[in-house]
Amino acid sequence: MAAPGIAPRILCIGIPVRDLTFRVESVPARGSKANASHLAEICGGNALNASIAIARLGGHVFFAGPMGDARETSSGFILDQMAQEGIDTTHIVRMPDMTTPVSAIMIDPSGERTLTIYRDPGLWRVKLPNADELLADCRAVLVESRCASFCVDLCAEARRRGIPVIVGVDRAMSLQDGLLTAASHLLFASEQVQETAGIADDAKALQRLARLTPAFLAATRGPLGTIWLNEAGEPEETAAFPVQAVDTLGAGDVFHGAFALGLAEGKGVPEALRFAAAAAPLKCTRHGGGMAAPQRIEVEGFLRGRP
Repeated sequence: MAAPGIAPRILCIGIPVRDLTFRVESVPARGSKANASHLAEICGGNALNASIAIARLGGHVFFAGPMGDARETSSGFILDQMAQEGIDTTHIVRMPDMTTPVSAIMIDPSGERTLTIYRDPGLWRVKLPNADELLADCRAVLVESRCASFCVDLCAEARRRGIPVIVGVDRAMSLQDGLLTAASHLLFASEQVQETAGIADDAKALQRLARLTPAFLAATRGPLGTIWLNEAGEPEETAAFPVQAVDTLGAGDVFHGAFALGLAEGKGVPEALRFAAAAAPLKCTRHGGGMAAPQRIEVEGFLRGRP
């Protein structure tokens, strides 16, 4: 637990992305064209969105992961944005002659997003700094599930040191994925937990995965709230807070970041889930992907008005 009044140090591991977001009336059909009503250039990526949320909610964020060549423009843009958010980029590894990921994202009036992304395959060969450097005074580690190839050993070492490792899962995982057992907390989306377990029911899918990992397991379901397994292996639910969503891009990442910060601050799982369940919908009420993550005062004020 972090000392009172001291922001807990949280390590986030992932691959930053430069996002081009377009607001459209509807996603264009194959082979057609459509005009966008708005264009924004923002930084993104699962762990980076979570990092922004953690920083705005009061955490001290250190980021580790690969980024493209120092000469290309996307990385410079992202690093400037991270600096403005107070995120420590000391442990980002620049990869010569490689490209920082770029995505094109269309957001319709319901807030739903459709995207395509390019990630340079060479980025997966990154070697992170050593564990002693990354884990010093660390209160939690948050990881993108796709980054197992370069961070499983680090996560296992964090667990040996008693540091919680939260994995944000936004795609189906292999049942042999090292993060399944290296994590202390696995946060799936509903679709991904069902695909991973091969069961079309969230509770049963979580219970099947519980036979493969000792980690805490949960699945987020948007406006239907979050389902999770208690220590007895029984499903419980944390309700969602209804809002008028205009942009769901990054909502899951904000949820993961807020949950990780809650654990680092010493909150129990139910309290951390409720904290995250407030931060994520607040993000959805405004455009900007992860850059629309709320401030701490907003989340606390939002929660005060709700039993």
